[in-house]
Amino acid sequence: MPKKLLLFLLFSFCTVVYGQIGGKSTYQFLNLVTSPRQAALGGKSITIYDNDVNQAHFNPATINPEMDNQLALNYGSYFGEVTYGTASYAYTYDRHLQTFQVGVNYVNYGKFDGYDENGTATSQFTGNEVALSFGYSYNVPYTDLHIGASGKLISSTLENYNSIGGAVDIGAVYIDEPNDVNWALVVRNIGTQFTTYSGTNEKLPLEILAGVSQELENVPLRWHLTLENLQQWNISFSNPNQAENSLDGSSSDKKVSFLGNAMRHVIIGAELFPKKSFNIRLGYNFRRAEELLILEQRNFSGISIGFGLKINKLKFNYSYSRYTLAANTSLFGLTVNLQ
Repeated sequence: MPKKLLLFLLFSFCTVVYGQIGGKSTYQFLNLVTSPRQAALGGKSITIYDNDVNQAHFNPATINPEMDNQLALNYGSYFGEVTYGTASYAYTYDRHLQTFQVGVNYVNYGKFDGYDENGTATSQFTGNEVALSFGYSYNVPYTDLHIGASGKLISSTLENYNSIGGAVDIGAVYIDEPNDVNWALVVRNIGTQFTTYSGTNEKLPLEILAGVSQELENVPLRWHLTLENLQQWNISFSNPNQAENSLDGSSSDKKVSFLGNAMRHVIIGAELFPKKSFNIRLGYNFRRAEELLILEQRNFSGISIGFGLKINKLKFNYSYSRYTLAANTSLFGLTVNLQ
């Protein structure tokens, strides 16, 4: 019954909600990956259910007592001077109230040179955004279904423009222990701006995700499959490098097939030795690979790799994600067991 309920909710959301992706909404930093483990698995993994307190950022239903007193700190250098980081902490008050989680996401866009309308240099300016979150999950009695919610207070400063907003994430995860299969469904960034940048209210980057993962019986490996941006079917972007030229010198965008658009919703990943002190991770993001493809060059866009190493009460995580030949990103994370 819980799995049927998850499927019903998934198709219901897909039919009634229309969403936006890149460039059509504000607070886009909310969709950045929040930990090296998540990044190494291709991004947006929502089915991990263990003591990884970072998971609460993308699926609050995964908050559980194993995360009690776990503190995670993550830092990464994005493109140029852009840096961002996250932190997450969970605490179990008692077994009846389950576990609470608090977190923060922060991004700094670096310094920019300012100019007036005549091209005269003025002064430097910067931009940064931060989101504070509080999450809670609940195990439905007598079932293996877990549901959770996370509230976020968002602040954004871009030059001398400021905005404050709020959002809620709602998630569910079903743990099929006999088969080592996890099913998950998440609706992220349901919210609004409380104050706008310049009087125009903008939409938040609403997103619906579904996922499944399984640990193999005879191999120490867990595979992950995530379907992203399910609130909008057509998310294809015509890569100008793949434009079709005609005899008269004009060009037209290459049409994206039904299968090509469908695969852009898919993220796959695998984690070797998921329950050991040393883990190896590999992921592939199909949409990133297609949108950043360069013809006649192998740039391996969409691939991500990483590892985790646990030493006593410390765990170090690292990921490397490939975007283009000139732009890649690394994430570093440290998780501390404070018990």
